[in-house]
Amino acid sequence: MLFNILGVTCGYGASPVLQDASVQIHTQDFVGVVGPNGSGKSTLLRTISRVLKPLHGKVLLDEEDIYDIPASRLAQKMAVIPQEQGLNFPFTVRDVVMMGRIPHLKRFAKEGVQDLEAVAKAMDLTDTDLLANRQVNELSGGEKQRVLLARALAQEPKILLLDEPTAYLDLNYQIEIMELLARLRRDYGLTIVMVLHDINLASRYCDYLVVVKQGSIHAIGAPHQVITTNMIKEVYGCDVRVECPNSIERPYIVFNSEEIIAVRKGRERWVHVVGGGGAGVLLFRNLLKSGWKVSTGVVNVGDSDWQEACRLGVSITEAPPFCSVGVDEVRRNKEMMQKADFIIMTGIPFGTGNLGNLECVLELAEKGNPVIVVDNIDIGDRDYTGGKATELYGSLLKRGVHIVKSEWEAIHLMEGDEEKWHPEVSWFL
Repeated sequence: MLFNILGVTCGYGASPVLQDASVQIHTQDFVGVVGPNGSGKSTLLRTISRVLKPLHGKVLLDEEDIYDIPASRLAQKMAVIPQEQGLNFPFTVRDVVMMGRIPHLKRFAKEGVQDLEAVAKAMDLTDTDLLANRQVNELSGGEKQRVLLARALAQEPKILLLDEPTAYLDLNYQIEIMELLARLRRDYGLTIVMVLHDINLASRYCDYLVVVKQGSIHAIGAPHQVITTNMIKEVYGCDVRVECPNSIERPYIVFNSEEIIAVRKGRERWVHVVGGGGAGVLLFRNLLKSGWKVSTGVVNVGDSDWQEACRLGVSITEAPPFCSVGVDEVRRNKEMMQKADFIIMTGIPFGTGNLGNLECVLELAEKGNPVIVVDNIDIGDRDYTGGKATELYGSLLKRGVHIVKSEWEAIHLMEGDEEKWHPEVSWFL
């Protein structure tokens, strides 16, 4: 037995997210952790990785409490790949992968031959050697995911912990990442534990599944033991068909589109996005994918957010190209905001043309409408109004709005996914 998780209860502040969880993981297991948003999947992974200390219970690694293991020695055994990539600085790919050698270096020591060889091997395994001299902030999502995996492999760990490594990736990248992980387990004996939303992917590649429901372990077992119509109904609340052609192939679920539409209509919620200049593009897609009704405004005709909203069928309050937000646009935009369950204001620049959007959000925040502000760029760096936007923005932040650092945190907050929205929790060991 590699990991022995004994009666773990943990959470954030006084509110436990995961309760009395017990799981055993053996060497070279490929384990998938699945369950609905907010069920406690990522909290379980954070507990295993020593990021989140249990309120009760223990996590044993090789029969030793992980909190008794020095951080540097633990990092030599275990590598963590979080969902948020965090590769926004202009480092080269080689530099990022070399960071995986930090646990093996003494303080102020330079990399040696063994470190260079480990990095070269990790980059070769992940096909990132051709990207070595490129800057990571210029890479695609799939390329960044491979760089993170290369960095983790450069640690030469025996255990890989991954939080939704295929999230937001195209299908070809999803398969590429999963095939690579399966090969690493097979050829190098790695133990892999990952959180996944896609049950079919989990079934195809994982030996065992841990199903989490409302903070408790609902089921543990091989895919053919766990993936049943009853389990999907009990855990996810929807009716599906589970097919398994024979005893060798893995089970997979088949959705009934009419049933899915009925479920979405039953829980339809509305969010209004204040964006522009492309700030809302990915947000639109992921909100719609999660079943939200989405509106946006005020955006100018021809703006990249306007184009994507038109393509996706998002309701728009629009203004003519290159024109300022007018009185009529403000009125229509306000009507949309008042109907929405949430208002998300992205980290956009403000000029005299779109200052009306900020004024409108402030007015509704003062009236108590739920507002989420993505505060990821200093307002001083995006205020082109001579200080007027900074003044309004400061007033907005004092009105009890929810402040997050990314659009993903905004989505998780609205979904009630508390395990994923805690800025004070760091992924670093």
